Amino acid sequence: MNELILGGQKSGKSRCAEQRAADWLARPGHSAVLFATALDGDDEMHERIARHRADRALRLPLMPTLEVPRELAQAVRAHAAPQRLIVIDCLSLWLTNLLMPVSGEALSPASGAARRDGFCQALRDAAGPLLMVSSEIGLGVSPMTREARRFVDELGLLHQQVAALCDHVTMMVAGIECPVKRASAP
Repeated sequence: MNELILGGQKSGKSRCAEQRAADWLARPGHSAVLFATALDGDDEMHERIARHRADRALRLPLMPTLEVPRELAQAVRAHAAPQRLIVIDCLSLWLTNLLMPVSGEALSPASGAARRDGFCQALRDAAGPLLMVSSEIGLGVSPMTREARRFVDELGLLHQQVAALCDHVTMMVAGIECPVKRASAP
């Protein structure tokens, strides 16, 4: 069963994902891996990433973290297994790395769409469950720059495609889970 957890900054979405992973790991024979997508382009981000790593290691010592800033589809294909939960934190930072990279060129619209489609195909093909975290940023005013508007549009399209492939979609608001989509029982 796949789930997308959306929310604003500090809404509780990562904690929610970690709790779901802890529940998964409590079952015999289950494992989990976290794909971290953040890149430390400055000192503050470097410290933030280090803090997240340390906190996560304390809360979920049985869930290793892999740094996957750009190649999510390949990582999903390589690590998906029926008894292994893949947690991706987060899709919005992954898309940032592709469209607004710290260094190098941004992907063209066609290349960005191909990367998004490839990731969604990897979700469809995955042998095990995925839990994805992403920032919902499209609820405010339209950004002033062309690049920022493209990013908001592309993230909205990514969320729509991923949500269509998920059994559950949850919106986090002030640490409270708000169910958006729940698959009906078979």
